[in-house]
Amino acid sequence: MSFSHLGLSDKVLAAVTATGYTIPTPIQEQAIPHVLARRDVLGIAQTGTGKTAAFVLPMLTLLEKGRARARMPRTLILEPTRELAAQVKENFDRYGAGQKLNVALLIGGVSFGDQDIKLTRGVDVLIATPGRLLDHTERGGLLLTGVELLVIDEADRMLDMGFIPDIERICKLVPFTRQTLFFTATMPPEIRRITEAFLHNPVKVEVSKPATAAVTVTQSQVPSGREAHQKRDVLRRLLRDAKDLKNAIIFCNRKRDVAILYKSLQKHGFSVGALHGDMDQPARMAALDQFRKGELPLLVASDVAARGLDIPEVSHVFNFDVPHHPDDYVHRIGRTGRAGRSGTAISIVTSPDQKSVVAIEKLIGQAIPKADGDFAPSADASDHDEPREKRTRGRSQRDRKPRSEREAKPRGEREAKPRGEREAKPRSEREAKPRSEREAKPRSEREDRPRGEREDRPRSEREARPRSEREARPRSEHEARPRNEGEDKSVNSGRKNGAKPQVPAQVPSFGRAEPRRVAREADTEPGDHSHLPAFLLRPVRA
Repeated sequence: MSFSHLGLSDKVLAAVTATGYTIPTPIQEQAIPHVLARRDVLGIAQTGTGKTAAFVLPMLTLLEKGRARARMPRTLILEPTRELAAQVKENFDRYGAGQKLNVALLIGGVSFGDQDIKLTRGVDVLIATPGRLLDHTERGGLLLTGVELLVIDEADRMLDMGFIPDIERICKLVPFTRQTLFFTATMPPEIRRITEAFLHNPVKVEVSKPATAAVTVTQSQVPSGREAHQKRDVLRRLLRDAKDLKNAIIFCNRKRDVAILYKSLQKHGFSVGALHGDMDQPARMAALDQFRKGELPLLVASDVAARGLDIPEVSHVFNFDVPHHPDDYVHRIGRTGRAGRSGTAISIVTSPDQKSVVAIEKLIGQAIPKADGDFAPSADASDHDEPREKRTRGRSQRDRKPRSEREAKPRGEREAKPRGEREAKPRSEREAKPRSEREAKPRSEREDRPRGEREDRPRSEREARPRSEREARPRSEHEARPRNEGEDKSVNSGRKNGAKPQVPAQVPSFGRAEPRRVAREADTEPGDHSHLPAFLLRPVRA
């Protein structure tokens, strides 16, 4: 059967012929006659079967008669995401090129002023997301009392995103005598309850069993380690070894993982784009346009791109993360193998994902085979965002001796090495002499030796000298000493004794305490105190 037997107008048939389509898909063949007969329709079909054209083409035929009024749209189409809403508007622009219809798009990320101007001129087709539509109605700039036809597209996605309460509010704002078209790919119990409440004696158009994958899609799974860097290495191997890879969409469960994987693939030389819900609207549309035009062969996306987006000739779909909900798997792999083309869907599966894989296989009614080939992550996978090794005090883990060898000697006889290369005597030998009998040398002699070879003077001898003798050393001796003299001697003596020279401390990073500053000549020179009052310059008794 051709489109000419479905009852479409001549203008619509001419637009369809101009796009190159001659034979309608099963969902279009069954749904279009009932829409033109003003019946409520419940359409259940797989993704990629032409559901959008199933309601766009008959709507264009019905809207040829009548005229729109200001702020009162004639038809309303609800979409879960901005990308889907923009895609439906493109379909109206393509098939309605020969008609003078006003089509408005109400989505987030766009100013209210421009949208209000379009609504004031009068709108024949209003395409909106639920949140922005309710914003306009609460502001008083939109009336839904003139809606003749209501379309709820991707209803199961609306359920997942939490839009069902908003849908119920919107259905109460439109007239009771409206015509309702309800399209979905899966049929959970909550969706069935809504259809019973808002559809009046609907015609059920079920092309295939709900939540089934297309026959043209070849599915497979690849095992991987549970670490993120191991999964990234497996994905890079799959991308390099894939056959007939023209372009691909890589799905992640979280927006954060989308950003990490996008940067990782860029770092390894892949031409890739990103798409997730936290991006602003111009960036999202730019990424989609580049992917559609072939400028970016790879697109890393969250489930924003999994529902309804019609991107032609997507050859591969990779599930970097196995979806938590089995229905999301059906929508993800539905991005490939569209309109009768062949496609490939590969899922990277870790050990914690086995439970989700079992649920997916139960939903689609078939087992997902394992892919042929060895895609195990290599040992030298160079992804610099791997976790760092734990720091250990002293020697590293590879230089450590086994516990049996270390415990072979008594604790007192074990060889103890500090962080440097200098060797220290055991504690028993160091404490063999009393503290008072240890060799004491003047400070001047001790300063010529490295810090590790100095020995402290006995406390009893230092305290035996009177305070007057200890403080008798004039200050001029300290000031007369040239700058860094002690440091130069210590460095030279350290080299003679075979020890490593002392390295100056590095500049500390944020969060670390700054090192002690070396005294400079400017700090020790007497300053000019002539500007101080006389009573501050008098000597103070001790």
